[in-house]
Amino acid sequence: MPSPIRRLPPFAVGCAVVALTTALTGPAWADPAPSFRTLLERIGASPAAAEADALLEAAEARVRQARVRPNPTAALEAENAFGSGPFSGYDNAETTLSLTQDLELWGRRGARVEVARAEAGTASLRRDQAVVDAAGRLALAYAEAEAAERRFALAEEALSLTIADARAALVLVEEGREPMLRGIQAESEAAAARATRDEAQAERDAAFARLTAVAMLPAPVTSIVDSLLDDAPTRTAIEAAPGAPAVRVAEAEREAAERRIAVERVRARPDVSASVGVRRYEAEDATALTFGISMPLPLFDRNRGNIDAAQAEFRAADARLAGARQEAEADGQAAVARLNASVSRVAAADAGVTSSEEAYRLSRIGFEAGRISQLELRGTRAALITARNAAVDARLARVRAEIDLARLQARAPFGGVQ
Repeated sequence: MPSPIRRLPPFAVGCAVVALTTALTGPAWADPAPSFRTLLERIGASPAAAEADALLEAAEARVRQARVRPNPTAALEAENAFGSGPFSGYDNAETTLSLTQDLELWGRRGARVEVARAEAGTASLRRDQAVVDAAGRLALAYAEAEAAERRFALAEEALSLTIADARAALVLVEEGREPMLRGIQAESEAAAARATRDEAQAERDAAFARLTAVAMLPAPVTSIVDSLLDDAPTRTAIEAAPGAPAVRVAEAEREAAERRIAVERVRARPDVSASVGVRRYEAEDATALTFGISMPLPLFDRNRGNIDAAQAEFRAADARLAGARQEAEADGQAAVARLNASVSRVAAADAGVTSSEEAYRLSRIGFEAGRISQLELRGTRAALITARNAAVDARLARVRAEIDLARLQARAPFGGVQ
């Protein structure tokens, strides 16, 4: 059977390699990301905000177009020309030049403008909502990247603690105070800690890549300097349900649907056009004015189908508004509850980390003195690692709760200016 002394050098070499790798992957080469509030100032250039801006410009252009009156129609007609008998040439022709203009009676133009204005108002609200949602996505990507970085640091620290405990266990094995099995278990734990560290590193790199994409940064992010996880959330009371962006958008859509009913009702009335012109009589070498009014007879088409469709769409918009108000009220209460719970969870997690650190310190002292077994030391180390990861998870949950509350209050999270 090989002695413990022969097993020690390869393990020591492995520890040296781990230490070297940790030094090379440290923050010395890191390219820190700008702070969250710096990135938030550029949120207007995000693809979602740019799309919403373009749609708002299109809606405002349709308002300008709705104000424009229809173009007049010019017509040139010739009668009694190039026929037979006395009408064989153009000498007895009658030529008429006329202009016809749609009068847009019954408030047709005003109703059209009101619908365009309502749709532009809806586009404006959607633009605001898009900016708020983009700010929330940025905050979440930033917090997840910071959390992944902290988890990687914790995994490296856990690996260091595991290696230190393994070294202490091998010393006891070498001295004959622990069986050979303890040394094998220590090496197995170190290998598992390395795998966990490598997984945490992959998650960190993926989170940095997401943040780089969401924030539209020119260079990849490799570290987070300004913390968002440690920021205290904005303690603002939840607004009433009508203040939620989704509710305001639903209200605007309902108003636009109501105004479309007026448009369809106006279209059911006759479209009156007036014409004026001048007629030339070639045979008499004379001219005369012509004028008239024309309108369709509403015998068959009275636009009833479109009116009914507009009324049905209004009822659908009204139902969406009622549902949005109910959801906003429920989501608001839930967001406040989650935020309060997350604040308490962070405090409890920090207290747990303090207790776990003290327990591990005492266990390490007792283990080196031979009063505590390796299993007990392993348990306190695992509790410490779990407590530190729980503290990161609690802070990330607090960020998510703040993002949800900020979205309902139509603001950027953490008191940022959108």
